[in-house]
Amino acid sequence: MTVHFPFQNTYTALPDGFFARVAPTPVAAPRLIKLNRPLAVRLGLDPDLLESPEGAEILSGKRLPDGAEPIAMAYAGHQFGHFVPQLGDGRAILLGEVMDIDGVRRDIQLKGSGPTPFSRRGDGRAALGPVLREYIVSEAMAALGIPTTRSLAAVITGESVMRETALPGAVLTRVASSHIRVGTFQYFAARGDTDGVRRLADHAIGRHYPKAAEAERPYHALLEGVIARQAELVARWLLVGFIHGVMNTDNTSISGETIDYGPCAFLDHYDPAAVFSSIDEQGRYAYANQPRIMLWNLTRLAECLLPLFADDKDKAIEQAQVILGEFPNQFTTAYQSGLRRKIGLFTSRDGDEALVQDLLDAMAKNQADFTLTFRRLGDAAEDEANDGDVRSLFADPAAYDEWAARWRQRLADEPQTPAERAGLMRTVNPAFIPRNHRIEAVIQAAVISDDYAPFEELVAVLAKPYEDQPAFADYANPPEPDQRVLQTFCGT
Repeated sequence: MTVHFPFQNTYTALPDGFFARVAPTPVAAPRLIKLNRPLAVRLGLDPDLLESPEGAEILSGKRLPDGAEPIAMAYAGHQFGHFVPQLGDGRAILLGEVMDIDGVRRDIQLKGSGPTPFSRRGDGRAALGPVLREYIVSEAMAALGIPTTRSLAAVITGESVMRETALPGAVLTRVASSHIRVGTFQYFAARGDTDGVRRLADHAIGRHYPKAAEAERPYHALLEGVIARQAELVARWLLVGFIHGVMNTDNTSISGETIDYGPCAFLDHYDPAAVFSSIDEQGRYAYANQPRIMLWNLTRLAECLLPLFADDKDKAIEQAQVILGEFPNQFTTAYQSGLRRKIGLFTSRDGDEALVQDLLDAMAKNQADFTLTFRRLGDAAEDEANDGDVRSLFADPAAYDEWAARWRQRLADEPQTPAERAGLMRTVNPAFIPRNHRIEAVIQAAVISDDYAPFEELVAVLAKPYEDQPAFADYANPPEPDQRVLQTFCGT
């Protein structure tokens, strides 16, 4: 049998200026590293066939499946605050769109599949390490319940790519509800192409915000929808200690999914100013800066939509400012609600926000591990005898003791039993996250020794982040001092 993709493509029906038609560059000897079998089934694909030699050729770009219309999408973007009028898919090619078993349209894209007209002198390829990183982190985010692009497959190409040194080449098959970005709108707006902005907005509404089409002002409703999703998304990032690392406007998805896992990282000890990305030299995209940057990015989207709001520019700006003004409250509501749940408060009282902030301040001052502190609070909420496991995370355990006394007074106002409260807390406080040192160890094993057993095990552990998994308890531990990863790197 032949591998069949049930493509139903819509983006290629837009004018040619929205993309460039380009086929993937064949690779020498593709070998499947990992297929996400559950995701394949959800996409209506046959996982057994995808694991065949023909499947590896398709997932590497060596062979095109029937119905594919390969394109590289055009977009612009602000990169670290500086506008670049043309970026586009420089090493990614969209094969087409399929409808999953829930009736949701999904893009299937190859990353690292060769040069495109947007490659800007790059080779269009991907090294094995960044492919494994994106597979691990994107699938971990999905298991954590955070909107994200997904990874369908990772394939090693049998060829080397040159970065600082020669590295094994690889291709990632990425799945997204779309690859439309804030930067996609900027591409047309920068050219004064209002019709292009309108065509793109209509497409985005039809694909992601169909209710906006019924609104009295559809383009206003589109902006409102994107803002609401991104406010919720960035709140959820912060609640699990995630740092995107490269929040450029071309990495901000209109769908509200996390996209483009380059120099991303997760906090070990809590530090609001934490930066891991080697290219973020000024800390623009530091952990605590992410809500502010997201609003900045959304403001750039609003600027693109102004001609669709009103003929009078001042009136359009005023309308956009009103909509953008909703972001801070939407983010704060989602974030504070999430923080309350993380410490076992499922009702709202005056003083809750200060109580949580006092804990975060104590964690920062005492270098307490972000993930373990909240996870172990669940045990402490169930039985005060477990306080020792939390206080041991603090450089000065007395800082926890002082806070815990006030916390228990507040818990007394909650209706749950200790066991019920602890159970609820464990559903929002993961035991396992993609620790940076674990990811690096997996990459080194694969790159140096062609050993994918550590990768397989880490992916399996991260698929159940809210379960204790005693056999894999070490994966919950923070790094030893000599294991700490201080910098993460972009795949290009």
